[in-house]
Amino acid sequence: MTESDQLHLQFLIFDGFPMACLTSVIEPLRAANEILGVGMFSWGLVSETKGPVRSSADIAFEPEAVLADLDRAQMMILLSAPTANFALPGSAAKLRNLSRHGAQMGAISGGVFPLVRSGLCAGQPISVHWCYRAAFEQDFPSHGASDKVIEQGARLVTASGAAAAFDLALQLIQARAGDAVATEVACWFQHPMMRGAGVDQAVPVPHRPSIAEDLPDLVQRATRLMSDHLHDPISMADLAAELDVTPRHLERLFKGATGKSPSHYYRTLRMKAARQILLYSNTELAEVARTMGYQSS
Repeated sequence: MTESDQLHLQFLIFDGFPMACLTSVIEPLRAANEILGVGMFSWGLVSETKGPVRSSADIAFEPEAVLADLDRAQMMILLSAPTANFALPGSAAKLRNLSRHGAQMGAISGGVFPLVRSGLCAGQPISVHWCYRAAFEQDFPSHGASDKVIEQGARLVTASGAAAAFDLALQLIQARAGDAVATEVACWFQHPMMRGAGVDQAVPVPHRPSIAEDLPDLVQRATRLMSDHLHDPISMADLAAELDVTPRHLERLFKGATGKSPSHYYRTLRMKAARQILLYSNTELAEVARTMGYQSS
């Protein structure tokens, strides 16, 4: 094994970071090292300031490095809650400096919020977990959010959540150790087939034990149009016209597939989006109402 085969990942963690996303990357890499019998992968925790950082599960982690002290990084992944902000004014500039000196940058789940705030994502597609999408669009209206499980670029990678983080780890293993090792690692954890770039996230259907991909094509198209009009409401008549069907036919098909009328389903989507903004941003209630097309809070 040459030095170029080795990969050292550093995780910049913020208070409230999702612990599952951290372990979903580290555990597959640890397993790959065991299978290979060599330390091809290594990792470490970084924070902005000294002292413990508490995860979303309220478990304290003790980073071994402070961001400002780093001279170089091979790969830096941000892990945070969506409401996280940089604690120090120089942190965003430090990340940009590390990137200029060759570091591959990335983020998982809520970590995309500080990553975008760092200024490293201009013109890059960002994988945003579906439950954070409304808050992301509220905070970054000019930066498109991607529904893909993973968005991989030459110098930037983003993953939507913990399962996507596992897929990302498998991709790293595959690139350096080959298909056989990546497959064996996946089997160790009984992980299904690795998902790569270009795969859409699974999104739950409100009030039904299924996901959007299980719905008939016409209903899928209707839900996509609804999602595209969360902030500028579309009438059910206009929705049916866009789909080239009658409102009656749309309602009958929609109720059969989801158990809800199109208008009830649409209202649920808009209210869930409003809830996400309230939970994952600092937006005032009145502004959330205006954003979602309501006349009053």
